Amino acid sequence: MKKTLLIALAAATAAISAQAQSAFAPAPLSSNWSIGFDGGVTTPMKHSPFFGGMRGAMGLHIEKQITPVFGVGAEGSWGVNTSSWRGYRHSSTAFDSQYVGAYGTVSLTNLVCGYPCQERPFDLQLVAGAGWGHNYMNEGNGEDWNYFATKVGLNFNFNVSQTVTVSVKPSIMWNMSDADIAQTSAGYNINKATFNLMGSVSVRLGGDGFECVTPYDAAQVNALNDQVNALRSDLANAQAQSDANAAKAAALATELAACQNRQPQVVTQTETNLQSVRFVFFKLASSVITADQMPNVEMIALYMKNHPKSKVVVKGYASQDGNLDFNIKLAQSRAEAVKNALIKKYGIKESRIIAEGEGIGHMFKEESWNRVSICTLDE
Repeated sequence: MKKTLLIALAAATAAISAQAQSAFAPAPLSSNWSIGFDGGVTTPMKHSPFFGGMRGAMGLHIEKQITPVFGVGAEGSWGVNTSSWRGYRHSSTAFDSQYVGAYGTVSLTNLVCGYPCQERPFDLQLVAGAGWGHNYMNEGNGEDWNYFATKVGLNFNFNVSQTVTVSVKPSIMWNMSDADIAQTSAGYNINKATFNLMGSVSVRLGGDGFECVTPYDAAQVNALNDQVNALRSDLANAQAQSDANAAKAAALATELAACQNRQPQVVTQTETNLQSVRFVFFKLASSVITADQMPNVEMIALYMKNHPKSKVVVKGYASQDGNLDFNIKLAQSRAEAVKNALIKKYGIKESRIIAEGEGIGHMFKEESWNRVSICTLDE
C-alpha cells in the first residue's frame, strides 16, 4: 500500500512539472470550481462478507481544477446506519460513520495524451487524500472514536455537457490506527480498510476550462523582429522616394505654371518656305505616281526651269505596313520614280536631282501620309 501512495505522489509531481511547461494560460482563482453530490456503497475489506457488510453512503465534494492535469478538493461522506438492523452496537443517528478530508487529483488522460484545449468526453483521474474519520457508537458500552484516514481511488468522469460531469468513483480508505483498541501508531492494514464505490454528479461553478496559448519561441520572435526592422527600412526608403517624387512634382508644377504664363510665339511661314517643299503621295505598296499626284511633280519641274541653278532633293518614304526589307526598297523606288519623271517627262538634268530612300517614315500621325516622296528645292 505504501507503494501505491508513492506512485500517486510521483504522478502528482510529474503532473505539476508537465503542466508548468504546457501551452495553456493560467486560469483565475474564481474559475474551474465544481460542486457535486456523491452516492453509493461502502463495505469492509476484511472480517465481514463483502456484500453482506455493504451499506449505503452519501457525500458532498467541492473541487478546484488548478491545471488541466492537477486539481484539489475537499469532501465529506457518511455511511448509513445499518448496524441496528442486526442487533449490533449502533449509532443513535442515521449514520454510523463519517469521513471529512482533502484530496488531490491527477488527470491521467491529460497527463499521458496532453490537453486538447477543451474538455474531453471522458477523463480518468487518480485521486489521493487524507482526513478525519469518525465512528458513531453511542448505544450500550460503545463509544464514538476518531481516527486518521487516508484514501486512494480512481474517478471515471463522463463530461455530459460543458457544466455537468457524471462520475463513477471506486476507492479504498484506510483507518491508519492500530488494529487493536489502542490508537497509537499508523499503518496500512487491509483489516482496517473499506472499499467504496460512489456515483457522483458535479456542476461546474465558473470558467470553461483552460485557454491554450502558443509557447514563446525565441527563434520565431527574432525572425519577426528582423521582419519588423526590414519593414521599417522599407518604410524609410519609401518615405524618401515619396519626398523625392513630391519635390519632382513641385518642380513640374512650377514648370507648368511657367508654360501657362508664357506668351504664345507666332511663327510666320514665308512663301519661299512653302514653295520649297512638295509632297508626292503613293498608294499602298506602290511606287507608281498616280495622275492626281502628277501636278505636284509638274510644279517642281516648272520651278526648276524658272530657276536654272536650282536643285531638288527627293527623299522617299514608306509606311510601317508590310515587310521591313520590302519597305526599304519601296522607299528608294518612290524617290527614283519622282526623279525619273522629272528627267523623262520634263527634261530636267539628272545632275540637278538627288534621289534617296529613307525607309520607314514617321513624319505624320496619319500612317497613309507616310507613303510619300518629299521634294525639297534649293536655289
